[in-house]
Amino acid sequence: MKVDLPDLAASAALGARIAAQLHPGDVVALSGGLGAGKTTLARAILAALGHAGEVPSPSFAIVEPYDSPPLGLAVVHADFYRLADPSELAEIGLDDLREDAALIAEWPEHAGGFAHEPGCLSIALETEGNGRAAIVRPGPDWLGRGGWT
Repeated sequence: MKVDLPDLAASAALGARIAAQLHPGDVVALSGGLGAGKTTLARAILAALGHAGEVPSPSFAIVEPYDSPPLGLAVVHADFYRLADPSELAEIGLDDLREDAALIAEWPEHAGGFAHEPGCLSIALETEGNGRAAIVRPGPDWLGRGGWT
């Protein structure tokens, strides 16, 4: 499924749609080149879940947890760009952080990927002209949530 993202409002709308259907244990895997809009979409998802503050890119810290409350559900926002090998996830404690939380993963391929998980919504962001496009591939758990085919 392709979603055109010509502006920030379109990214916010996609983020709100994802947030409305996000469950604990889900992964939103955001891939694409530098500047493709991964962090912008992550911010839109977090805003739609009720986060009112700044959402820093977790590229230095690698993971940034957001608690519930105040969010509708706990979320771990991760940027795996700096990982040299997926085995580094054990040092970060990602499994513990993901317990009862959703994961927004930027650069998921650096972490070994998440597409094999039924609750993964894979989104490849691409630049197109002056805008962007999202190529959305839902895992089996997302198929029953409406409109992701």
